[in-house]
Amino acid sequence: MAENGKTIQFHVTRYNPERDAKPYVQTYAVPVREGMTVLEGLHYIKENLDASLTWRYSCRMGICGSCGMLLNGKPSLACNTQILHICNAELAVGPLPNFRIIRDLVPDLTPMFDKHRALKPFIVREEAEINDPAGEYFQTPEQLEKYLQYAYCIKCGCCMGACPTLATDERYLGPMPLASAHRYNEDTRDDGRRLRNQVTGDSHGAFRCHYAGECSRVCPKGVDPAKAIQHLKRQLVLDYLRLARRRKPCEKLHGPGEGKPLPNIAAPPPRTV
Repeated sequence: MAENGKTIQFHVTRYNPERDAKPYVQTYAVPVREGMTVLEGLHYIKENLDASLTWRYSCRMGICGSCGMLLNGKPSLACNTQILHICNAELAVGPLPNFRIIRDLVPDLTPMFDKHRALKPFIVREEAEINDPAGEYFQTPEQLEKYLQYAYCIKCGCCMGACPTLATDERYLGPMPLASAHRYNEDTRDDGRRLRNQVTGDSHGAFRCHYAGECSRVCPKGVDPAKAIQHLKRQLVLDYLRLARRRKPCEKLHGPGEGKPLPNIAAPPPRTV
């Protein structure tokens, strides 16, 4: 148990593109108490030592994914990482690797979200009824379980920062977008798998993954993107060989009227006076 008043040396990566030719490290002495998070330590620096320090954060509860950064060499969320759990005297704090630095601890996540968008991270339906549904689309608990784990992703970018393949190939889609593609491919309400295959199966897609597993090791939500990518590879091969079994479509859950579809809920009829 660490005593109160312990001082930790924060070695923080600093970079202002308007002034600095390259990133450098600046050290701050931060008094730390038991239970204090890295995010609280950064706030102490900004409020008491250096107001110019810049980073990104929002919820402070491990939900928004904004404060992903490199803590003693491991991509982590600053808001739910306690300082004394990862160091006793010194802590290195830097921006997520594999991204351009906007300033100090703020990475440019635009390439990650561009790749994510290209994989259609939403339910795609072949029929037009999704825009004018006659009832709910029912899923069994077993069908939900197939993709639920991958739906917990908060898009923090920690997996992208840990990926050794992305470090050598910036065009590689990366674990977050690929895991998201698998999440929607496994959703019984979705018909967009073959559209996503055109992107996930190209030369910078799923087969570029070397299965180092670092993405799953650092994921703060237990999503396990490495597992998702391996399942995605298998499905790509089966689709290519035309050996994939036809998936049972999701059933429609109608209203209480003996299986009759719910009425089309459009604008109500005009009232007569």
